[in-house]
Amino acid sequence: MTTVETRRIDFEYPEPEALPHHFVSGDPAMSHVVAMLSAMFPDGEDFFVRSVRSWRDDITDPTLREQVKGFIGQESMHGREHRELNERLAVMGYPTKGVERIVDRSLRFRERIQGRRANLAVTAALEHYTATLAETLLSNEQAREMFDVPEVRSLFLWHALEESEHKAVAFDVYRHAAGGERLRCVMMNVTTVFFLVALVASTTLSVLMDPIARRHPVRLVRSLARLRRSPFINRDVARRIRDYNRPGFHPDDNDATELVERWRCELFGADGSLNPRLRSADRAIS
Repeated sequence: MTTVETRRIDFEYPEPEALPHHFVSGDPAMSHVVAMLSAMFPDGEDFFVRSVRSWRDDITDPTLREQVKGFIGQESMHGREHRELNERLAVMGYPTKGVERIVDRSLRFRERIQGRRANLAVTAALEHYTATLAETLLSNEQAREMFDVPEVRSLFLWHALEESEHKAVAFDVYRHAAGGERLRCVMMNVTTVFFLVALVASTTLSVLMDPIARRHPVRLVRSLARLRRSPFINRDVARRIRDYNRPGFHPDDNDATELVERWRCELFGADGSLNPRLRSADRAIS
């Protein structure tokens, strides 16, 4: 089983006036998509933590219990760091804070009307999405080059590494909770509809609120057309997402061991690029 380590990290994001308004390669559409994903992360991560934590006392496997501890720590740190970025994006005019509130309310409503096992199934499904996108970022140079603001790129690389490290934890807790295949697939299909509708709607709203994009409609149309060629939207990514509904599926069927080890070394090895961002106690431990 993969080690799931909580890294306490502090990024130093540029002040809003120092960030390019379209902060992902100067591309309007992709900047709004990334901003809206970042807006969804904090309260999404909080939901993941609550869903998994609610089963923690039922877990008897000591290895899985330790992984759950790491999962909770990692997801909590992800939410904190994305909130920091979202604060800056909000000052720049992105509707990140409004999207955060909507995501929080909608997820808390789902928690009230669904049982613990269904909430865990939703978490496992969304973790499959985040792991698929994360491993695309880690394995595709074109995807990484899109993030040309260094601290934003570092945030997403760190987040991607840890999503890949803990991609099977919620799924394994779901199996430990005797979650069935039918519920798992049904919740994946329902979650896919809600996730895609939420992402498209929030991105559309964000674009419509962008005065710079509105002043350059031709540039915006070309940017939207380029989304079809994005490394995050292609047949391989779609195939991996659909694979979740295959009978007997497990997240580790897509073996990312070498990819994870490469990026652990790249980011947090002896000369890791993100070691300066680790809090001093964590640097001492490493």
